[in-house]
Amino acid sequence: MTIIQSGDNKRVKELVRLKKASERRAQGLIIIDGAREIELAVKAGLKIRELFYCPSLIKKKNGLAGNLFGLDSEKITEVAERAFNKICYKEKPDGFLALGETPDLNLTNLKLSKNPLIIILEAVEKPGNLGAIIRTAYAAGVEAVIINDNQTDIYNPNVIRASEGFIFVESVTVADFKTTSAWLKKNKIKSLAAATNATKDYTKVNLKGGAAIVLGSEANGLSDKWLKTVDALIKIPMQSGIDSLNVSVATAIITFEALRQRNSK
Repeated sequence: MTIIQSGDNKRVKELVRLKKASERRAQGLIIIDGAREIELAVKAGLKIRELFYCPSLIKKKNGLAGNLFGLDSEKITEVAERAFNKICYKEKPDGFLALGETPDLNLTNLKLSKNPLIIILEAVEKPGNLGAIIRTAYAAGVEAVIINDNQTDIYNPNVIRASEGFIFVESVTVADFKTTSAWLKKNKIKSLAAATNATKDYTKVNLKGGAAIVLGSEANGLSDKWLKTVDALIKIPMQSGIDSLNVSVATAIITFEALRQRNSK
């Protein structure tokens, strides 16, 4: 097992460079900061290339974290606290950081049930919103989150943190509009878009069966290509003077209505 003591270590400098999304994409790597997130990634079968840990920051040394997630010793590096603080993202790190290999997930290899519930997001920019939506998706039993016109790195450490690591167990993929639209038709999945000019209340439409909930960015909403393609436009009733919600909040409201309908007799 390797031990890194200095913050000026060459490997530390390489890890600091990985904080740039372009560098992570070039190397096909994901930074996973935190024991819980690493645990979920390992359980989901994500390939972990390296694990870095700082003994002085680890509060609990039992369970999976105490066993260093079952990884082979040649993949594990001990890092002194000063150096670890340079490579981590969290303000209060728990002493664990891993490098994982970016998974190859696309629409063609998504596994669906007979009546899947899907979330489609167009041009969502904020990593925190994307992470929150992924967390909601997992909680509500959504089978896939499909991102069109991607505006952020879906494995941005802030996305991972906001999703609480569920991005590794939820099926999340990026696809363009044309491919997504064709995929919905092929799999006979109806599409329902949240739109401010819709007339149908989201509680009054049938969200059972194969369904995709389509949402756009907070700034611009959905593009005309989606608004003209979906099977129905739906809205969340609101008081006058406000016509939109945070996209993660809107997603949660509609998604859990779909779950309520699916669980009702």
